[in-house]
Amino acid sequence: MIVPIANKVGIRVSTRIDTCRSSLFCSKNSSVSLHPINVADTVLMDIQNSGIIACLRAKSAELAVEAARAALRGGISVLEITMSTPGVFEALQCLVQEYPSASIGVGTVLDRREAKEAVDLGAKFLMSPAMVKGILSDVAEGQALYIPGATTPTEVLSASTDGAKIITVYPVSVSGGVEYLAALKKPFPHIPLVASQGMGLDTVGAYICEGATAVVLSDAIFDKKAMAERNFLRIHHLACSAATEGNQAVRKTKCMDE
Repeated sequence: MIVPIANKVGIRVSTRIDTCRSSLFCSKNSSVSLHPINVADTVLMDIQNSGIIACLRAKSAELAVEAARAALRGGISVLEITMSTPGVFEALQCLVQEYPSASIGVGTVLDRREAKEAVDLGAKFLMSPAMVKGILSDVAEGQALYIPGATTPTEVLSASTDGAKIITVYPVSVSGGVEYLAALKKPFPHIPLVASQGMGLDTVGAYICEGATAVVLSDAIFDKKAMAERNFLRIHHLACSAATEGNQAVRKTKCMDE
């Protein structure tokens, strides 16, 4: 259960990156606010500008919140928490209150019920490894951005035809990596594609140069050892590096297009 700090008299919360709280607390400035009815285009713009979607998997809601805080303070602006994280909605609710300007969403969404609950709690975007029927129509008014997954040209075209504004190519690394993504972009230069699965910081530039709108980074930011040791300073530094790589790659691509 998330307990807002405002309800806890006399509690002082450290802002140190490497300090983990013993329980979940939202910022004392938190307030429940409904985001604008149409946020899909805003999130899409955030993704296009940053070039990075941070993918967070954690063993608890408390760990997820602490790791997310470190990443967001490190410059990450688009972050997804996977449904496999215990207490994912608890973590989501706390983070969207603390970071209202960030694009925070939920990943590995596999059914409409999960999608609805996530959006009701403030998720600005939803990600799936495949196209989940019904979700696109559920968010048709733009209350959240839905990013379905696709692997083949047929799946990419189908998702775009159904109304997806951006599509995740998953699993891209085992499907051919950068070369495969580049091949997909040739017939679909107008469709924004996100490269997902198996990416490191050293491949961000290559994927974006070959046409990816953004790259999903998981372990490259939320390093397994750092997560196990609760080394949030390490996560903060990795997030800084990821944000820099993404920004540089996006700027370079824009300059090449001009």
